[in-house]
Amino acid sequence: MNPERLVAGLDIGSAKTTAIIAETSGDLPKHPSIKLLGVGQARTTGMRRGIVSDIEETTRSIRQALQDAERMAGTQVQELYAGIAGEHVQAMISKGIVAVSGDEISKQDIDRANEVARAQAIPPDRELLHAIPQEYTVDRNSGIRDPIGMIGTRLETEMYLVTIGSSPALNLRKSVERAGYRVRELVLEPLASALAVLTEDEKELGVALVEMGAGTTDLALFHEGKIRHLGTVAFGGNNVTSDIVHGLGVTQADAERLKERFGCAYEPLVDPSDVIQLPSTVAQGDRQIPRELLAHIIHQRMDEIFDMVQRDIATAGYAGKLSAGVVLTGGAAAMQGVAELASDVFGTGVRVGLPAENIGGLSDSVEAPRFATAVGLAQYAAHRVALGAAGAGVRRLTASGGGVGKFAEKIKFWLQDFF
Repeated sequence: MNPERLVAGLDIGSAKTTAIIAETSGDLPKHPSIKLLGVGQARTTGMRRGIVSDIEETTRSIRQALQDAERMAGTQVQELYAGIAGEHVQAMISKGIVAVSGDEISKQDIDRANEVARAQAIPPDRELLHAIPQEYTVDRNSGIRDPIGMIGTRLETEMYLVTIGSSPALNLRKSVERAGYRVRELVLEPLASALAVLTEDEKELGVALVEMGAGTTDLALFHEGKIRHLGTVAFGGNNVTSDIVHGLGVTQADAERLKERFGCAYEPLVDPSDVIQLPSTVAQGDRQIPRELLAHIIHQRMDEIFDMVQRDIATAGYAGKLSAGVVLTGGAAAMQGVAELASDVFGTGVRVGLPAENIGGLSDSVEAPRFATAVGLAQYAAHRVALGAAGAGVRRLTASGGGVGKFAEKIKFWLQDFF
């Protein structure tokens, strides 16, 4: 096992914290594969809707998940790639225009145009997370993906800038540091999941990645191979659970159990004769309900969540443009009937995304939609390792000066290689 090739991904969700330790194999910068060595999970209670609400609790769950993963992998890690998401994430398009220096467009010209686009003023309470070049325009000819070697005098780049709230980012880093690890980089969760579950064809044709977490439901739209829109709906699996609590008069823990064991998100799939035994209480004694009633409660709430996502897609101007349909991922996507309901609401093909591509080792232990983000983070980290022995340089930088400086700036541009 080569310590230089070890990578770790950490997905701190509102319900569970998942840590993955892997080894990168395959040196192709475009598609490095990972060999899974360890997976760890812990319950999270210190997060609300994707934001740290209790540092102590979050630190505890990070430590537990990582220690479990380390035990399984038989090795320890010092630094990791952590996912971040939530309503504080914002994105905007920024343009950069430069005059071409020579006869034909060179890598330097592109770098300059990207620098100009990135130099957008970002409010003091926010930080730039990703700068993703989308397309270039050469002398008014737009929609060019790679202008290197073209003849022209004026080069324009369109860049997708993703910013996050400084305080959620700070608290997330702090929680990881308290657990005894270092955040190598924060990565937007839907982008990480996209690496794990979307195919190149889907991104090309147009696809909506809907990540159904416990606290929020995140949306990422891809079209013509690039990220086009990000959105967050402030409802998720926890809302379904609390509907069950109110609808059936059971405790939070029992509602969670009922949802996992008997839950179905699409009422027509349930056999009307199915009956569920509810946990008995002193006041209510033994109770039985038709399983249809549970499905009805779940169906209503999930329908509402999908409806909000659908409206977001329409507002972004992509209704009817997503030829590859919808890919569902996240913990709540594993429930029976979710794809059927989503297909009804979105009026398009729907599949549940499982991380499977380019994964070796213990891959069967992550074959569930809830592992998409953590696996994607490990794959993102593998891209970083494969993109050069720059790793050593970055490590020195991060150790001394918090990773700022020209070197870290350059790394941001590699994002265009994989989103």
